[in-house]
Amino acid sequence: MTRIPGSPEGAGLPQPHDPIAERVRERLIVAGLAFDRRQNASLPRNRRRKEPVTVPFSTGREGDAAHLRERACLRSVFRDLGDAHRRYRARTGQAGTPALRAAAQAFKSEPSLLSLIPVAAFLDELGILAW
Repeated sequence: MTRIPGSPEGAGLPQPHDPIAERVRERLIVAGLAFDRRQNASLPRNRRRKEPVTVPFSTGREGDAAHLRERACLRSVFRDLGDAHRRYRARTGQAGTPALRAAAQAFKSEPSLLSLIPVAAFLDELGILAW
């Protein structure tokens, strides 16, 4: 299915073979692997507890852990994008744009892959993304 420029249907939605969408997915996978490494890492000997720590507000659902992991990965990639854009702005002296600001606000209000892709696409158009 190809996207027709200027058509309202599918405007702004990533297509299955959209290169930037695939690159963002791959970046989220990398962030997920880093998240897993951090979760599985042991604490230094002087910071280890002798008693297990219980979480008093845990609902006990496995979906909660997966949801927390997904949100952490999305935030991590979003922070990386923000860092790259701030470096770009410092190097070029350009100010932020309303389009990027709107995309970032959309992501902050509803963090998801679909709301992260426009942020990455904007930065990719500027040639900022190294991935």
